[in-house]
Amino acid sequence: MDIRLPYLAPGQCVGLLGGSFDPPHAGHVHITREALKRFGLDRIWWMVSPGNPLKAHGPAPLDQRLAEARRLMRHPRVTVTGIEARLGTRATADTLVALRTLYPHVNFVWLMGADNLVQLSQWRDWTSIMDSVPVGVLARPGQRVSARTSVAAQLYSRYRISGWASHLLARADAPAWCFVNVPMVDLSSSAIRAGGGWAQR
Repeated sequence: MDIRLPYLAPGQCVGLLGGSFDPPHAGHVHITREALKRFGLDRIWWMVSPGNPLKAHGPAPLDQRLAEARRLMRHPRVTVTGIEARLGTRATADTLVALRTLYPHVNFVWLMGADNLVQLSQWRDWTSIMDSVPVGVLARPGQRVSARTSVAAQLYSRYRISGWASHLLARADAPAWCFVNVPMVDLSSSAIRAGGGWAQR
């Protein structure tokens, strides 16, 4: 497996979209393109994880998920990477510590769907995520209200950047987060798996 450290220039603003991508789908592509437009980002990395600590069953092999993600996500400012496998990290908080050490002069932004904001308080060291990098949250079907009333949203309410100022997020000092409503694609990896549209090889 070829997992290289991508090059980043000092001062760049890079969004990180992490997940199992089991499988990647058009919804991931959609929120990636929206995040590039809305959050003042130079680049986005898809970080295809070795496995999700919150999920009981392991995903399809990493090589398979990386190959499908690269087939699907074709954009000159988006890089698909399995960097967490090289770093040896599983928890997002640990990954961010490692990336900020490797790239001290890069402005990272953690990206997530609103469904992940709802469950963020279950993640290990989740407050360190909010405290270390700006967080961009993109609306997902059925999750607008629950995301805005989540534990994380309430605890960090005074650090929220208004949607009209979303382009300022990438260069904001953490803690800072922004929730944006975008045209939504109602797809999920779990639904695709349940429908038999994704088989492990």
